[in-house]
Amino acid sequence: MRYIVALTGGIGSGKSTVANAFAALGIDIVDADIIARQVVEPGQPALAAIHARFGDAILLADGGLNRAVLRQKIFSSPGDKRWINNLLHPLIHAETQRQLALARSAWCLWVVPLLVENQLQHLASRVLVVDVDRETQLSRTMARDGIGRQQAENILAAQATREARLAVADDIIDNGASPDAVKEHVAELNQRYLALAAASDRD
Repeated sequence: MRYIVALTGGIGSGKSTVANAFAALGIDIVDADIIARQVVEPGQPALAAIHARFGDAILLADGGLNRAVLRQKIFSSPGDKRWINNLLHPLIHAETQRQLALARSAWCLWVVPLLVENQLQHLASRVLVVDVDRETQLSRTMARDGIGRQQAENILAAQATREARLAVADDIIDNGASPDAVKEHVAELNQRYLALAAASDRD
């Protein structure tokens, strides 16, 4: 089996920054968020199903998915959230497995924001958590998405707790540190994962 490190962290923790640092070292990245966007692009069956359920309000003028409207529906209706999850999760899982199988680097980084929420940690060889304090998460999320504090608080409340993520971590990157310190930590972890992947190939 390919050596897979699952990278996770709460919203605003800086998962993309860490993933990009590994990519710069030649590591193949499979990103669940990117895949989640791909499966609902115009022309995809999933978008047609979402449109059929929620009507034209769920589409943008160009025919793409209106994520803000979908997010609102998911947050306000547990039934709609379940329906969306049941539709998308199998599609995302299938595409994830396809991309992991195509990866060619010695080990592969699988970026999974909802790893803990969906209890997917058993699918990875190792779990790496990007960690920052709650206040940093909130301020980064508000700045990035242009939303108010209450909405950012609601998003955080819907995710796994910081403690729950840290409980499944094999490794932790403190992304509140300086960018140089984060890069150094990424380089160290890459060496560790290369060694673990090589050992796993020998087993």
